[in-house]
Amino acid sequence: MRALTVRSFLGLLMLPAAWNAPAAEDISVQSIRRDDALEIVCRATIDAPLEIVWQTLTDYDRLPEFIPGMRSSRVVERRGAVVVVEQSGEARFLFIVHPIEVTLVSTESPPHALAVSMLKGNLKRLDGVYRIEPQGAARILLTWRGTVEALEMPPLIGEILMRANIEDQFRGMVREIDRRAALRRERQREPGR
Repeated sequence: MRALTVRSFLGLLMLPAAWNAPAAEDISVQSIRRDDALEIVCRATIDAPLEIVWQTLTDYDRLPEFIPGMRSSRVVERRGAVVVVEQSGEARFLFIVHPIEVTLVSTESPPHALAVSMLKGNLKRLDGVYRIEPQGAARILLTWRGTVEALEMPPLIGEILMRANIEDQFRGMVREIDRRAALRRERQREPGR
């Protein structure tokens, strides 16, 4: 009986994410626990030009405008393909809130990869990579593959919270790419262009 109760509770926790989810073929999120860390893979097929996807991923100072839970993001140093970014915000799931303060190193390999690793912050670990794979006819497969580990949280709660946070952020990125691509298509349809 206890297993059924725990499963039911976990199912209820995931309902809010399902309500806002686009069709399964649009975005998929998978996670697996490795010791105390959570490996997460997010994928989305997007109808957008490669340059819009790249510009959105690297629009560091404007990320709080479209990434859920992010309060601030600012570039503090740029050395060629390496960008140091300070970010703050919170991971939130139902009644659980965890503040996040990190300094990240973003290594740009335009136009197909953007690797991120944490220099310092209040997470134990955060690293990953965005991959941008053209699928033909302005379709892009965008993938985030990363590992995250929260400090000072029970493993199950930390897992649920971090997975929900990464998924929300990925969905926010995809929505902004879609918005920018739609805006470009609209401008191209205007007379005189």
